[in-house]
Amino acid sequence: MSDDGRNETGTATVRPPQPAVNDDADPYSTLTPREIVAELDKYIVGQDDAKRAVAIALRNRWRRLRVEDELRDEILPNNIIMIGPTGVGKTEISRRLARLADAPFIKVEASKFTEVGYVGRDVESMIRDLVEISVNMVRQDWQDEVYEQAESSVEERLLDLLLPPLRSVDEADGGHRYLVDPAGIARESEGAHPDDPRVQRERSRDKLRGLLADGKLEERQVEVETTSSRLPFVEVLSPMGFEEMDVNVSEMLEEMLPKRTKRRKVTVAEARRILLQEELNKLIDMDEVVNEAIYRTENSGIVFLDEIDKIAGEKITGAPDVSREGVQRDLLPIVEGSNVQTKYGLIRTDHILFVAAGAFHVSKPSDLIPEMQGRFPIRVELSSLTAGDFERILTEPKNALTLQYEALLKTEGVQLSFSRGAIREVARIAAEVNDQMENIGARRLHTVMTSLLDDILFDVPDTGAEQVAIDAEAVQKRLGEIVEDKDLRKYIL
Repeated sequence: MSDDGRNETGTATVRPPQPAVNDDADPYSTLTPREIVAELDKYIVGQDDAKRAVAIALRNRWRRLRVEDELRDEILPNNIIMIGPTGVGKTEISRRLARLADAPFIKVEASKFTEVGYVGRDVESMIRDLVEISVNMVRQDWQDEVYEQAESSVEERLLDLLLPPLRSVDEADGGHRYLVDPAGIARESEGAHPDDPRVQRERSRDKLRGLLADGKLEERQVEVETTSSRLPFVEVLSPMGFEEMDVNVSEMLEEMLPKRTKRRKVTVAEARRILLQEELNKLIDMDEVVNEAIYRTENSGIVFLDEIDKIAGEKITGAPDVSREGVQRDLLPIVEGSNVQTKYGLIRTDHILFVAAGAFHVSKPSDLIPEMQGRFPIRVELSSLTAGDFERILTEPKNALTLQYEALLKTEGVQLSFSRGAIREVARIAAEVNDQMENIGARRLHTVMTSLLDDILFDVPDTGAEQVAIDAEAVQKRLGEIVEDKDLRKYIL
């Protein structure tokens, strides 16, 4: 970046004003590195070095937002490369980190950019997807805040559909004319006559309110007015480069063409869904949502670049390697910090955290181009998982596989239990199969557990059993033949 505010390509860099930090709304304020590691330990076994590295990176974001304005913009994130075989927790660490920080997160396979060749726009698409995820996150957060208010409004609108307001009533005796409006509801407690149509209507409305609350009117048919904004699918064939403007033709046409409304007969349940979405849209300012989403993307966004080793390799002399080095050079400006055009405006990538991962069986991190290596200064190695690690994975995490299967069978009224010996045997078999075949890490546990419980999951609804206990002998009986038969093991495990 030059002193005049231009990047290496000579393009002027837009620097949006940084909003003041609100400690109450700051997701990092209560997350110290030690607490971050403790939270990650609940779901991921081992890999302490990787957890420590991402915890520091996350805390540094909290620190940067509190640095004085002049220096804050100069503090760049220390991007991380995780090195280790598949199935050891690289993706899970990054995904859990993003959830902890309530940060926009996207996982991208680096190898996908080589599938269509040397196309730079494909690389920028990950930032477009990231800001889209951020917009959805913020919109959902804001909808949760006003949900009760929207529900209250929907209830009143449903009651109006079930019992339309009185327009006018001409009584034979006095010729009185009753006009009903929200502010002029007549009640018996206010001295209105019990035969007053407005009082009768209010009684009926109260009864309907009770029935609606009890869910007894869900199948009743009502007529709602909906806005039709759907357009027929049109494929736009444009010259090369036009799509880089990120113009959403459908949205432009929707804004230009008049909205069409139509009345539909739907159930109360469906009407509630339609009306709830309308009320939520009324209560939320999408311009504010977009502003907040852009801020979160630029200051909290996390991009996980998986399989980065697939675009690394020894330099080929004589001609550039388009599918590898070309993709690296396309990625480089985004990782270094640049402005990406999206339909929500320019997104600045300077402070987005990039976490790269790869097995690096064939290549090594030093095979990346030097500029790319410099943008990933933190490197951590994740170790392969042993039988002891598998045993811990089956018991310690809050989302352990054993707990998942126990919860699934509990829905059938069946109590599933695993003995310590059974868990140890499953872990041993998974480690043995990984050693003798392709090492797919903890994912091997899924194949082993599925084979182990296959008959139980299929038969349990018909057997009427209330308890199923799995011990080491049962594991050997179900999986012993598969493990011993190499050909069978290859196809099943």
